[in-house]
Amino acid sequence: MAAQSPNVRTCGRLLRGFLYHGKLKSTSKLPLSFSYYSTSASASASATQAAKKIPPSSKKGRLLTGATIGLIIAGGAYVSTVDEATFCGWLFTATKLVNPFFALLDPEVAHRLAVSAAARGWVPREKRPDPSILGLEVWGRKFSNPIGLAAGFDKNAEAVEGLLGLGFGFMEVGSVTPVPQEGNPKPRIFRLPELGAIINRCGFNSEGIQAVAKRLGAQHGKRKLDESASTNSTGIDEGKRGGKAGPGILGVNLGKNKSSEDAAKDYVQGVHTLSQYADYLVINVSSPNTPGLRQLQGRKQLKDLVKKVQAARDEMQWGEEGPPPLLVKIAPDLSKQDLEDIAAVAVALQVDGLIISNTTISRPDPVDKHLLSQEPGGLSGKPLFNLSTSVLKEMYILTKGKIPLIGCGGVSSGEDAYKKIRAGATLVQLYTAFAYGGPALIPQIKAELAECLEMDGYKSIHEVVGADCR
Repeated sequence: MAAQSPNVRTCGRLLRGFLYHGKLKSTSKLPLSFSYYSTSASASASATQAAKKIPPSSKKGRLLTGATIGLIIAGGAYVSTVDEATFCGWLFTATKLVNPFFALLDPEVAHRLAVSAAARGWVPREKRPDPSILGLEVWGRKFSNPIGLAAGFDKNAEAVEGLLGLGFGFMEVGSVTPVPQEGNPKPRIFRLPELGAIINRCGFNSEGIQAVAKRLGAQHGKRKLDESASTNSTGIDEGKRGGKAGPGILGVNLGKNKSSEDAAKDYVQGVHTLSQYADYLVINVSSPNTPGLRQLQGRKQLKDLVKKVQAARDEMQWGEEGPPPLLVKIAPDLSKQDLEDIAAVAVALQVDGLIISNTTISRPDPVDKHLLSQEPGGLSGKPLFNLSTSVLKEMYILTKGKIPLIGCGGVSSGEDAYKKIRAGATLVQLYTAFAYGGPALIPQIKAELAECLEMDGYKSIHEVVGADCR
């Protein structure tokens, strides 16, 4: 039989000491890795005699507590024997245990807890490098992978570092409105778990651009300090992989206030305040939950709006990297004429990209038979996949592949992401699947996507973009 390691023997002493004496034995001989568990440990010579007088119920509680501590210590001993990549994978897999707990909570409460956990660093951090086949460059920015988190999850930029640390290639905060607003009355989020879908009518609930600017400014400053420290310590500039907020690329999604009568003014204010912290900007004119917003997708209205926002961005002072790219997020509920108009404006004004798509007000089968189908709001998740992918493909054809497109809507697997890319997407976003699947879904999607590329003989993402449109 193999000899026990010092860590395992120490675990045994700790556990026996707790079970028989009610206290952890002296830990002066413990290795450093166990110092956390031993800071308050002590024992007395008479502990054994005192233990005999303890009631059976107390002993049972102590037994359960001891077993729990034993598991924790055993876990610590195990961790000390595995490599970082294995441990990282274990942490992501372990998050699946928490998903059932979130499913029991009110959707908005669960959402708030998830954002708070990410903001506090209570989520795993991806330490494993992405498959090299997933790396790509768009708008002069390097993405380690094309999988991003869509706007709506971190509306107020509270958890940028934690969410990017999960392994997303990029993420989008917002939508952010100039003035704080509460959004629509609650309840406003409805789960359809058996369909992998959500209906929401949040209505741009936002803390406003000043609160978001403060958080992004702090994050941007931290990123600069980290870059400076890294360069000084190695003497080498390791390149510009990542963005202004951390290891991934950060997008800022701009919205308008519900009570605003001048939409362009709202978007311009967002550009002036937040563009300095963004790797790219998004004009959101497609949420179904703000009255009149989707009318801005009309040819004349969109053209006027984009011109004003572009002018606001370009009049600002920019360094070597230049201004952040400007994208427009559109709805899936558009006629062919609507799509042709949007494509014409995007090409003529050299819009940097389009996000396709937002949520839908339609209720495709089988959602139309669901008890919650009559709830007003936008539908997201698996039932949106076919509709949004069809619009994506049509827009790729209309723009002749000249404009980078971000595919969004119903992505829940690496194969889904692959289909979006083949339909014309350069990058892909998810939200609803992440809300249901949690952090473990991210490495799974990336691994599946890399496998799809390799099986079909592709060597990069760029080779696949629009493959189904050729």
